[in-house]
Amino acid sequence: MKVARIAVNYPLKNSGLLYFYEGELTRGQVVEVPLGKRTSLGCVISADESASSEYRDTPQDKIKTVKEILPNWKLEEVELQLFEWMAGYYHYSLGQLIFDCLPHHLKRPRPLEISEGEGHELEFIPNPIQKSVVTSIRQGLGQFNRYLVHGVTGSGKTVVYLDLIKTTLEQGKSVLFLLPEINLTPQFISTFARYLKAPILSYHSELADSQKYQIWQMARTLKEPTLILGVRSSIFIPVANLGLIVIDEEHDTSFKQDDRCPYNARDVASKKSQLLGIPMVMGSATPSLETYSAFHQPNQIKNLFEMKQRAGDAYLPKIELIDARDKSGKEDDIWPLVPPSVRAIKDALSRGEQVLVFVNRLGFANYIQCRACGHQFNCPNCSITLRYYKKKNILACHHCEYKEPMPLDCPSCRSMTLSQKGFGTEKVQEVLQRLFPDKQIDRFDREEIKNFKQLEERLSNFHQGKIDLMVGTQMLSKGHNFEKVKLVLILGIDSQLNFPDFRSAERVYQTLTQVSGRAGRYSQDGKVLIQTLNPESSLFQIVKNHDFHQFYEDELKIRELCDCPPFKRLAMIHFSSRFQDKLISHVSEFVGVLLRDLIRQHFKEVTILGPRPASIERKSNQFTWSILLKSKDLPQLHNLLKSFEMNYKSMSGIAYKIDIDPYSLL
Repeated sequence: MKVARIAVNYPLKNSGLLYFYEGELTRGQVVEVPLGKRTSLGCVISADESASSEYRDTPQDKIKTVKEILPNWKLEEVELQLFEWMAGYYHYSLGQLIFDCLPHHLKRPRPLEISEGEGHELEFIPNPIQKSVVTSIRQGLGQFNRYLVHGVTGSGKTVVYLDLIKTTLEQGKSVLFLLPEINLTPQFISTFARYLKAPILSYHSELADSQKYQIWQMARTLKEPTLILGVRSSIFIPVANLGLIVIDEEHDTSFKQDDRCPYNARDVASKKSQLLGIPMVMGSATPSLETYSAFHQPNQIKNLFEMKQRAGDAYLPKIELIDARDKSGKEDDIWPLVPPSVRAIKDALSRGEQVLVFVNRLGFANYIQCRACGHQFNCPNCSITLRYYKKKNILACHHCEYKEPMPLDCPSCRSMTLSQKGFGTEKVQEVLQRLFPDKQIDRFDREEIKNFKQLEERLSNFHQGKIDLMVGTQMLSKGHNFEKVKLVLILGIDSQLNFPDFRSAERVYQTLTQVSGRAGRYSQDGKVLIQTLNPESSLFQIVKNHDFHQFYEDELKIRELCDCPPFKRLAMIHFSSRFQDKLISHVSEFVGVLLRDLIRQHFKEVTILGPRPASIERKSNQFTWSILLKSKDLPQLHNLLKSFEMNYKSMSGIAYKIDIDPYSLL
């Protein structure tokens, strides 16, 4: 009998388990193996290790036998190398990672929709800046390199992408194009299908598992150069003869996965392009500080391309601040809007324009409170208040599935005076509908748009002018081209600016810039109104001036003072349990002590903060406490985490997860 090392679908952080096998097995093959009392999928890491010392030291009755070798299901060497790198970098089980990322194989596949590019000639001529960027990057096609295209909203980054994709396809190689969210897919497919002569596949969460499986199997054996557009998880598709990876809106937090392995698709794409020896092009109007800083290093500055003006005859929109504190009388009938905002919307609509209103909260009210006794309606599973949804007449938690009917009175004092606090998209839509009863006012958020078909329909209606005024969340802010939109109104941004997180200013700047970018993309008189209670904020002044470089310089100084990225690398360890007292005792008396001892003895370049409760300590009946680690020395940070895992004694009822390069410290 021969022996193979197999990474099984189990949270086991080692190089795999040993199994006997008969016949032929090669690295990368997917197999079924017994694991405890059940059957698990596994991936062969190495085969024929019968002479290994571990095999000699393991009793044969402890080694089980492979049950089945799955046909037509094998990871290529580069795929496996990528997963092995990820498992090491993110401190995650290799087997679990592989089968988290692979699609499920179902026996009744649904038909796939493949768009065939029409290959029309461009109707526009790239401007000198676009030509210069394309010419420079073209020279690097065919070899590994990273490029950043920093172009203001409307500067024509898509034209750059289009040219590079077209060139790569003409060279007989395929392209992988990553988008932050599904709602951008229809727009890019439409553009690329018009100008490219190649098959176009889209990969996103709306596809059935069997369709995802078909794309994976098709991608391995592509007969002709193909463009694959997809969201975060599409980075794992094994595209044959891949020649280019493009990442649009590289700064977007959607590229970072929160559950399971908390990887960043942008960083995984960088590693994949390195393994394949191909270029990666990133683009953004508001690149992350870490990325922008990396491209200012002497060895990378040549790969940074700035596009500071909008393409064609369009100009960046004029941005005005509206002081929401200034009330000339009682305006409750239009709250949360203020009179200047209402007048601006009325004027835009009277000119036949469409208007966008951005509100980064769902629902009608943020929470409900009794005016008599102050009682608030909290989620029984999470340490947050319930949000009010008027259309459904319910209170619901946005972290778990809990919901309840809107009560008629207070359960504490039986008062019927229940006050609605805060606002969301539903509230703003209702107010606007009352102010403009003859206009079509729709919402663009997760409550209204639950699938790809609804998304396409809503976008199509807006482009056709069937919707006069659209109220939306972050879904509206990214990359959309709306021809008849000259006015954008931004509400409720102050609460984001006050988040206790070192990235809060960066996120607000990115949001404001991206949302503002929807205004006036086809004109010279776009306008953005930011309704705020804090118009004196220096951040708003920078946004008004469209001055990314000033923001970058100011923010960099703050990051250096607080030892935050890009000056230091971060890792967080999250501990979760249903038992709060047990969790607090464990992380405070054991974990914190262990880490501090390891740092004092071996890892002096690492700083530890915590343990402390998460900002929302309880979610779905799980309490979470976290420890933050900082270091300039990335290898030392990783070695500390490895030492911690080797010395950590797990406790029943308490789970932990490591997050490398966390996006949120809350």
